[in-house]
Order: sequence, then structure tokens, then C-alpha cells
Amino acid sequence: MIKRLTLLCTLTLGSFTSLHAAVPTRAQVDVTGYVIHADLDPASGQLKATVAVTFTALDDLNSVLFGLNNGLQVASVTDATNAALTPQRNAADSTVAIALTTPMAKGSSTTWTFTYAGAPNADTSPITGINFVSVKDPISVLLYPGRWFPIAMPGLYTDRFTAETHITVPKDERVVGSGFVDRKDAGNGRTEYTFNWTKPGMPGTIVAGKFLAPVTPTGIPNVRVYTTEASKDRAQDLGMNTVKAFEFLSNAFGPAESGKLEVVELPTDSVSANWGPEVVALRPTASQRLTTNIVAHQWFGSMISPQTLNDAWITNGLCRYSELLFLEDQNGKSALQAAITDTSAAALAYDTDPLTTLARVDPFSPQFQDATYDKGAMVFHMLRRELGDDAFLKFVRGMLTQFTDKPIRTSQVQRVAEDFTELPLTAFFSQWLDGTGAPEFTNNYSVFRLGKGKGFRTVGSVTQDLDLFSMPVQLRVETEGKSEDRRVDLSGTDAKYSIETFGRPRRIILDPENWLLKSSPDLAVKIAILRGQQDLAQGDQAGAIAEYQKALQNNRGSSLANYRLAEVFMQQHNYQTAANSFRDALRGDGDPRWVEVWSHVNLGKIFDITGQRERAVNEYRQAIQTNDNTQGAINEARAYSQKPYKIANDE
Repeated sequence: MIKRLTLLCTLTLGSFTSLHAAVPTRAQVDVTGYVIHADLDPASGQLKATVAVTFTALDDLNSVLFGLNNGLQVASVTDATNAALTPQRNAADSTVAIALTTPMAKGSSTTWTFTYAGAPNADTSPITGINFVSVKDPISVLLYPGRWFPIAMPGLYTDRFTAETHITVPKDERVVGSGFVDRKDAGNGRTEYTFNWTKPGMPGTIVAGKFLAPVTPTGIPNVRVYTTEASKDRAQDLGMNTVKAFEFLSNAFGPAESGKLEVVELPTDSVSANWGPEVVALRPTASQRLTTNIVAHQWFGSMISPQTLNDAWITNGLCRYSELLFLEDQNGKSALQAAITDTSAAALAYDTDPLTTLARVDPFSPQFQDATYDKGAMVFHMLRRELGDDAFLKFVRGMLTQFTDKPIRTSQVQRVAEDFTELPLTAFFSQWLDGTGAPEFTNNYSVFRLGKGKGFRTVGSVTQDLDLFSMPVQLRVETEGKSEDRRVDLSGTDAKYSIETFGRPRRIILDPENWLLKSSPDLAVKIAILRGQQDLAQGDQAGAIAEYQKALQNNRGSSLANYRLAEVFMQQHNYQTAANSFRDALRGDGDPRWVEVWSHVNLGKIFDITGQRERAVNEYRQAIQTNDNTQGAINEARAYSQKPYKIANDE
């Protein structure tokens, strides 16, 4: 899963507070194009740039706000007449405000030129602690969300533009970007790379480094993979994972804007993945699912983009659902149904705001990420069930065709779906996009034997707790013979049904194929564990413990909740409590299976730390006997069987 952290900034304002009261909720300007000249010096960590920004005013303006990484100091800003403008930096939100002596009229266009330099890093990032922009050996990253060039606010991932980009680097480096044109000797042991993306899009990601000559998967010349010497053994896997995803998505949704993909290695201290037109940037260890998600952005993000962040569920949701469609294609419907459970947990983890109001939420917060990616994916999953497989794919292709190189709104998604299917979908979209929550179903029924060997009649009712809910619900009647499926149209809080079967019903399953987003006690456990993990990722151990304990209130036997709780106690060096929780994990429901092997490994570590070597070796032996090497567990157990585990200084 892509790492997600909340935005934490400190206020450093002078006398221009009024210019920086808040990032506007709607776009002030429409940036149409950039001409960027950037020089990278990995030895000093310095980025120097001159950027011409062409934009049109969407309102009458007295000032304009641009996002720019806090690590970059603006030397000058000039207008189209070369007159100097006065920029004012606000480190609190990584922006630069420029007041105008003469107001800019709505509809007028101009070009401003920024010059700036600095050594950006994770500490200067718009999202504190996440390395989106850094210049260093062996890999430099200039990723679009890091604001390494001026971005009109709040236009991140919504404002489409063209870009002519010139990147100068040391001669022993290669550069990857969107729309490669040329490279030439720039003198003084340096090379200039030129990229030109001429379609309105988001060509804002550049990766440079000491990459080997690109590797091309056998017989696939349109995909090239750039890695460093240290990661060269993974190049073929990265390439083939990308090819598999690209071919699958092309068959499902039609051709991408470009048939070329440049796959490039990201450093381990950066994000897990990023994208630009023609660019797939990944850590070498990226999974197939993450690779598929990032490749899907060539359609959902590059080809079409959200009109505003209130519409981000469209592209983010389709990228997550692309993962699930690929998983289904490769591993079958059972794999999809299992993955839908985890997606549902994330979808409901922070379900306090409707999807169509999320522009006011920090786009890098867990709430925004879980809602737009996971609840967005569930909306498309449920829409697929409403439309049918063939009509669903035609609907997605229709969106891509009608809105190529354009932004798209939520209302337009509904219109396209209705045009392709002639189904009334207002209730569906209102329920899942403008509302919050999900139904929790209960099923009460009685079974009656019919006379003269005619079988059985099951009479029952499906109830749920959302008064305005209106959707068909599938029932599966499992009998002593074959199972039978029935559809119950649920409108309001309850619906009655009567089903006749030849065999005696053994049980009735609601939504057996996991098509609906729904609440349940089991899902509440998964949600609490997920929120605990997200709290822990942000350094909030107390919050994580509270969430894991909430999970255990719902299911005392949850092996995963006990294991996660034990991990926190172990981080706190509370070894006795950690050991108790690892034992509880072993006594629990055994889900997931890897909890067993890792509980034994961690118990072994605790015994080593506390000087009980014989007991430690016994735990490592039990770990090895599970034959479960998930994430190298058995490898660790064997190593510590030979040499005791010792706590590192930074633990």
C-alpha cells in the first residue's frame, strides 16, 4: 500500500498573513503550460531552476497562489513584460503568494517566470517526512506532488498542462520523464535531457540517477526499465509486472495515450510509487498489485483527471479497482472476493464525509486516501454489478473516450453510465457518493416442509439500518442438494422473501459473492486494526493501542489484533505484556496464517533480549516447523537459532 501520512507544517508568517489565510477551495487560475529549465547537482543536493508558467485567470484576481517546495528559495518572479513581482513565502502550506499592483481580469492570460534554487528534502516536503523531492547520489527524485515547480493552488492532480522540460545532470546519469525528445552534451561534464509533453496532462514527475542502460523485456520494446547497479537483478521482474498490467488494462479499457512506458527505480527513502505520462516509478520490491495501480494511472489520472478533489474518487477508485480486476483475472473470483473484504474495511475506516465533499480534507490524509481509493473502488465494484460485466467495461471506455485529455465531474460519470445502460442511477449515486455509512444486514427466516415430497419453502425477511437504502441483495440458499441464488429488492429497512427449494436449506448467505459495501462485526475488527496501523505509521502509539483494543472488544480471539497490539508493546520495550499478546495471537483464530510463525519469531526475540536463550531457541524451532516463510520469517528464525537476537541501538 502506498505510504500515507498527514500534512504537518509549522507557521512562519511575517506581515503578509492576509495573503496566506488559506489555500482557496476552488481554482483561481488555469495553468496551460510550462517551460522548465532545471539543473541538478547531486554532490551538493542543489536544484536550480527557471520556470515560465503560462496561465489564465478564472476570476478577477488581486493575488495568485502557487505551491512550491519549502526547500526552494525564490530569487525572482517576473511578468510577461519582465517587470518584477513580489513573492511572499508561507512555509505553513508550502506556497508562494504574489500580490498584484494591477488586478488581473477574469479570462486574461499571461506568462510569469520564476527563478529559484535550494536543496529540497523530506523535511521541506509539502507532506512532512515524505521524500518527494531530493537531489542526491545515486537517484534524484522530482515528483509532481512534491511541488518542485510552481503549481497553481489548489490544482494538484486537477489542473492539466503541457510541459517542455530541460533537465541538466552529471554525464554519468540518465533522466526519465514524460515525452522524451533528446539528450545532448551540455559541457563541463554534464548532459541536458529534453522532454516535451504536448497534450494537456500532468507531466510533472522526473527521476534522474546513475541508471544502467535500460532493460527491455523480451519482445516488448515499448517498455524500458531503468535501475541502478544495486537493483539490476530486479529489472526483468519490474518490466514483466508492468507489461502484464499494461496489456491487461489495454485489453479492458482500450489503448492508453501512449504505448510507451518508462519504468524507473525509486530510492528506498522515497515513496513506494509515483507516475507521470509514460512514467512508472517504483521501488524495486514493488508488488504486482502496486504496479498495476500505478500503471492504471496512465488511464485514470493521465488520460482523464478529476475536475476537483471532490471528484478524486473517480480516478483513484478506478486505479484501485484496476488492481482488483487484474487480481480476479489472474487468480479467479475467490481472490477478488477476499480482496473486497479488505477494500471494504478501508472504505469504511474514516467514512464520515461523503465522497463528493472531500476537497476540504487533506489529500494525503488516511481519510482522503482510504475514501477516494477504497470506497471509490467499491462504488465501481457495485456499479459493475448493477450494469453487468460487458456494460461496465463499455461505460469505462466511454468515459475515457468522451473525456480524453480533460477533467471529469461526478455528475458526468453518472450521465455516461446512464447513457450506456439506459438505467436510472440517481438513487445509486446519491446513496454511495452523497451519503456515508453502509448497511448492516440481518436475515431472519423459517423453513417449512411442503407436502407430497415437493421440497421446502423458506420464508424470511432481510433487514438493515439505513432508511433510504435501495438496492437488490443476492441470497444464496445452501441446501442438501445444489445451492440456489435469489434476488431480493430491498427498499428501505426491510424486505420479505419466500423461496422454494427441493433440498432442505442448511443456511442462507446474504451477498455471497461480496458485491455490496456493508457493515458487519467482523468488518469492524478489520477497520479498527487498519486504523491502528495508520496511527502507528504516524507515530501515535497510544492511538494504535486504543484501536487494537477496540478490535479485541469485538473479537477477543482475533489473532491479528493481538499480534498488532503485541508489536506496539514490543516497540515500547514492555516485553512481558508483548509476550502475553503474542501468546494470545497464537491461541486466537489463526487469521492470517503468518501470525503463527511471526509470533514465535518475536517470542524468541523477547526471550533472547531477556537472557533466556534456551526458551528463545525453542520458539525459533517452532517457527521453523510452521514451514511458513512469509516475509522471510523462517530465514530469521534460522539465523537467530545460530546467533542470539540483540536489540539495535535505534530500537
